[in-house]
Amino acid sequence: MRAARTLLTIAVACGMAYAQQAIVLQNATIHTVTKGTFQGSVVIQNGLIGEVGEKVLTPPGAKVIDVSGKHVIPGIIDCHTHIALDSINEGSVSVSSMVVMRDVVNPESMAIYRDLAGGTTTVNTMHGSANAIGGLNVVLKMRWGKDADGLVMKEAKPSIKFALGENPKRQGQGGQSLFGGNVAPRYPGTRMGVEDVIREAFTQAKQYQADWKDYEARRARGESVLPPRRDLKLEPLVEILEGKRLVHAHCYRADEILMLLRVADEFGFKIATLQHALEGYKVADEIKAHGAGVSTFSDWWGYKIEAYDAIPYNAAVLTKKGVLTSLNSDDVGGGDLSTRLNTEAGKTMKYGGLTEDEALALITINPAKQLEIDRYVGSIEAGKQADLVVYDKDPLSMYSKVERVFIDGIQYFDRESDLAARAKKDAEKKGLMEKEKAAEKANEKPGDKPDEKSAAPKSGRPS
Repeated sequence: MRAARTLLTIAVACGMAYAQQAIVLQNATIHTVTKGTFQGSVVIQNGLIGEVGEKVLTPPGAKVIDVSGKHVIPGIIDCHTHIALDSINEGSVSVSSMVVMRDVVNPESMAIYRDLAGGTTTVNTMHGSANAIGGLNVVLKMRWGKDADGLVMKEAKPSIKFALGENPKRQGQGGQSLFGGNVAPRYPGTRMGVEDVIREAFTQAKQYQADWKDYEARRARGESVLPPRRDLKLEPLVEILEGKRLVHAHCYRADEILMLLRVADEFGFKIATLQHALEGYKVADEIKAHGAGVSTFSDWWGYKIEAYDAIPYNAAVLTKKGVLTSLNSDDVGGGDLSTRLNTEAGKTMKYGGLTEDEALALITINPAKQLEIDRYVGSIEAGKQADLVVYDKDPLSMYSKVERVFIDGIQYFDRESDLAARAKKDAEKKGLMEKEKAAEKANEKPGDKPDEKSAAPKSGRPS
């Protein structure tokens, strides 16, 4: 409690806290993930978890919510998604580390609300996998109703997307693009070429880093010297070399996983997570030795050639081998799988025999560690941000439903209120549509006929 009070005091002193009524979630089954499971309560104060335990002190004036028979878990964290973005791939070049996903966040995307309703509170929304080295990712909190900047989790460490295998080499074949339309061939067209692109980019980054160090040293000696020309493509790669930016690498096959680990070791940087890594179970020891984590699927298999050796035991095998492992959705637009990552985690109890805490860790504290935000979120502990989900049943059951979701101590989703508001929203929508039709009819002149030239052809083809 002393540590929690200290953190709250610091938050107030730094101006991070705000006037917010304290909330007590009382008499629930509390799944802390890191400190066990018990019947108890959680106190929310100034956006943080003030206290958690079998017995807690209710602050004066606090709102007490009786959640008897319910289950409370930390907010779910999706380590790999592409939701809430206006663009995903800059596929015209092999290295697109100059593009920034934060610039194209769409706060009006309904996927945010769908994720929220499924208990997901934090997502790592990433550049796509069209490039060997892709763009800069952004971590968002599902604060529905906030603007783009208000969604960004400012505490998250910067990261970048890499990709290996079929996706980045596909455009090297030319013809039909994965992302629509025909494209001219673009290097690379093979897995060999993908490795070469990464190696060449870091060779350039090393030189760029050395040029700037030389410039700073000469300037410190009082020399009059011009700075090197700034390169927005190479700056993020230098940040990787200096440990300031995380690497999340899309990959599938064991051979390409080993390739990337060797290249990273050669240039002296670490891979934070191997994304998907469906053959990770084959090289778990090598992954652990490098210090990389894995963010994978529960049981996806056979949807393309490089996914044929996938097994549903992958997450459990990696966990038992000591690899920091999480499950992700890889959602693109609709926020589909991320709305039920709890049941994806539950599958690992069947396929691999993980405990309930180990299964929940795959979607809470483990992805928090992979994104280096575990100081703030990922478990129910005093002093952490109050990102909490209330379920009506055991969260790993396919029959459970999310009833409430809190982010930073604010309730952003309430199932009862959502259901109650639907009839009103449907009526409002119907009224607006009728109003639009009435306006169109009022603007029509007697004898008007549709313009045959502007009418759509009967074939449905564009004119």
